[in-house]
Amino acid sequence: MADGQEEEDTQTQVDDSAGGAAEVEQAELPEAQDTAATGPPGQVDILLDTPMPVSVRLGQVSLQVRQLLQMGPGSILKLDKQAGEPVDVFLREIKFATGQLVVADGRLGVRVEEILSQDSQGDEQAEEA
Repeated sequence: MADGQEEEDTQTQVDDSAGGAAEVEQAELPEAQDTAATGPPGQVDILLDTPMPVSVRLGQVSLQVRQLLQMGPGSILKLDKQAGEPVDVFLREIKFATGQLVVADGRLGVRVEEILSQDSQGDEQAEEA
């Protein structure tokens, strides 16, 4: 019986690190089965009509509060990019493409020039941090 008690003690522990005592037990979980290719073929179709927020960043600038308070109608913010330089296209706050500003039917648009690879997306995020 002492051996059974010892085995139970190794699987059940008391955790009082969060300020109160709580019993913590080792969980026994079933093995996961590989079901990647067994789903019905059209499940991705649900996602194809899902709206995704896409934004375009023309450039940015950092100003002191004093400078912001001095702004008024007609003030000009000089951004960090030159005229004609590619703009950044973001999908859910992740830069995924670059392009050029264009006018299409009287509205601003972006002509996509490059879709970034996952490697270059990681590099871009590291540079911005």
